[in-house]
Amino acid sequence: MTTDIWAWVQDTHRQLAESGQHRLATAVVEIAGHAVEGRNEQLDAMYPEALASARALGLPWVEVFLRHWRLQNLLNKRHQGEAAMAEAVSLLEFAHREETASCPQSVCAVQDFTICHANIDGPGYVAERLAVLEETLERVEPARACFDCLSREYADTLEDDGRAEEALTHLDRAQARIQAAGEHVSLAFGHSRASALGRLGRYQDALAAYDAAELAYVSARNRLDDDDRRKLAAGRALNLARLGRHEQARELLPDVEQAEQYADIRHRWTQAVELLAAADRYPNDSALGARLARWVGYLDAAGSHRPCVDLLLIAGRLAVARGAREVALTLAATGERKLGSLRRTDGVTEDLAALRTAALALPRPELPVAPDELAGWLAEHTPDPETGADLIAAALAAGEGEPDSVLVANLAGALGALGHARAVADLLWAQIEIDPGHEYLVGMLGSVLIDASDEEGVRKLAARLAAGSPADGSWLLARWAASEARWAEVGEHCAAVLVHEPDAVNTRRLAATAATHQGDWAEAQRLYEDLLAHALPAGDEDPEQAHRRVQEPDLWHLVTVATANRDWAAVRSTGAQLGIEFDADSGPVEEEWQLVTLRATRTNGTTAELPALRTGPATARVLPVLGDELPLNHRDTVVFGPAVLNDPPAEGEEQQWRPVFELLTLLDPAGYTTYWIDGAWPGDDAWVALRGALHDAGYGLWAYSGDQYEITDPSGGALPGVYAAVGVPPTASAADADALLARLTAPWRHPLAWLDLAEAAGADLARHQGIAERYEL
Repeated sequence: MTTDIWAWVQDTHRQLAESGQHRLATAVVEIAGHAVEGRNEQLDAMYPEALASARALGLPWVEVFLRHWRLQNLLNKRHQGEAAMAEAVSLLEFAHREETASCPQSVCAVQDFTICHANIDGPGYVAERLAVLEETLERVEPARACFDCLSREYADTLEDDGRAEEALTHLDRAQARIQAAGEHVSLAFGHSRASALGRLGRYQDALAAYDAAELAYVSARNRLDDDDRRKLAAGRALNLARLGRHEQARELLPDVEQAEQYADIRHRWTQAVELLAAADRYPNDSALGARLARWVGYLDAAGSHRPCVDLLLIAGRLAVARGAREVALTLAATGERKLGSLRRTDGVTEDLAALRTAALALPRPELPVAPDELAGWLAEHTPDPETGADLIAAALAAGEGEPDSVLVANLAGALGALGHARAVADLLWAQIEIDPGHEYLVGMLGSVLIDASDEEGVRKLAARLAAGSPADGSWLLARWAASEARWAEVGEHCAAVLVHEPDAVNTRRLAATAATHQGDWAEAQRLYEDLLAHALPAGDEDPEQAHRRVQEPDLWHLVTVATANRDWAAVRSTGAQLGIEFDADSGPVEEEWQLVTLRATRTNGTTAELPALRTGPATARVLPVLGDELPLNHRDTVVFGPAVLNDPPAEGEEQQWRPVFELLTLLDPAGYTTYWIDGAWPGDDAWVALRGALHDAGYGLWAYSGDQYEITDPSGGALPGVYAAVGVPPTASAADADALLARLTAPWRHPLAWLDLAEAAGADLARHQGIAERYEL
């Protein structure tokens, strides 16, 4: 099988586009980029619909392609292990069926399968990984990109077995075969070579491998993207730090926010930071410790057991170096728990034992007060969280009898602030067994389990609560479902709470939020009005009952859902409570207030910010002419959420500031159709005249090109260009629009092209095709 995967992608894209499957066609050409560059939100938004379309159309090759690239993202960019195993196994089976075995991407399912095992426990699955890779490499031609990928995976497996010299030899052989086949090795191949050299202590050679790989890649007329630069910087920084060239390493090291956003550079980043911190070139503080602990927790939850242990050992050594005794012990305990998930523990067991020994050797801090007085002392003082954790642990160790629940809660709070969510949950579970009636501990545990996305723990605690209070159990499940955006479940659990606590106000708030997310505006309005009916009177000032009083956001939410529900009387009456004055006493609210910005999500998952004219407390009229990336268009009236999403204006900037709101739903479509025009910029005066004439005729016009857009001048050189969208009103036909544009632009020196409009109008396509060719549009 020698099919070029990218030639297949382009051919598949063309076929899908020609058959009208534009969204699937777009997904096919975009999903790999989203996957490898870590654009997770766009990938997650695109993938479900694309996969469903491929299955509905009976396109198994497309399905293999989509599933592979999503797995590449889950495994490489998000470092999932057991969390992705079911999909890795399923795809491997699907990719080797009769109808998919010839797919150019089917071999890649083997790589996905081996990477998943490497994430779970690379050294523990060496034999299995080598066996499946050897079998697959025997049937893949060196000219194929898959040979490069699988060869790198084979070398990584040898490294995991402590055979870095063999890995290097394997890479040399693979590179020779790839080049003999007339191809170049990938940039990633250079990363594998540098990794093996680093394992052998040949750090200068590793740096040279990065340089050679980058030079070869660029010389082949490729351009480094942000992902390439980020990974090269992390690898180089690590090897520079190993060589003791700390200033250069610190300069190259990606900033911490990049490591936060891109999990695939975290391990090299952390290795480099450990070396830099030892040389006093990077701050080893509690903030670093908390960040590393969160990363450890992420890998723990993702079932990436070996990377989790590797990372926590570094975090533990850093904690010991800064004297954070309880944090180091917590990390050691996490590692000891993870040992049960590893197949191969040689070396790791000893490293964890050394970490525990070093942590225990750290002195306990001297308590400022007696152990039973420490909780009160902490309430008046705010020590660093690591110092606080050490003080509380010392007080608990000094106490007699069962652990004090207040101190345990304080320790849980300190460890939680330091990123140790799983350890906090374990600590609270143990204390609840001792003190089952402590409401604060129970509430704290529920919040911790929800924040950690621990469904098993949530359901276990909910069942325990339900035995004594069904409402408490249902409320916990409602909050859990809300955290997972399972809004139908939220409504069901809230209804169960109200059966037992009919006066609950917060429950109605959450239920109304769930109804809003589901677009059930009538139910959301009923719940907000019900909330107002059950709230405490305004004069009640008991601070412990604040949640039961009507809050201003409650009224704004009611205005919003009543607007979506077209209950204009409710909009006006509730608006009056907020001090809003309306131009009319009845009927739809259609006024002109201010310019705002609407935040919406495109079909590809990215965020769009649209200028709009606010026409009421929760409505706005869209101003731009839009394409098919959003289900909106010019002059559509929409409903937006009440919360202002941007910061208030600085002093003196009030006039330029526009509030940003989240788009909720389309209320009244204006019915405009979009067509695109392209060509030479006619000058400011001519463009303003065109826009005014179109506006007077009821059309819309919105330029998308900027000052950098240029087109070819047929007489030589370049011309400033314009690419714009024309919104045709529902009262006009495509033929009307074609004739109007032709008349308005006839005097222009350079003609515009509008091929899609001409086609819809049945006009002369040759004219527009000629313009596009002459000006290279």
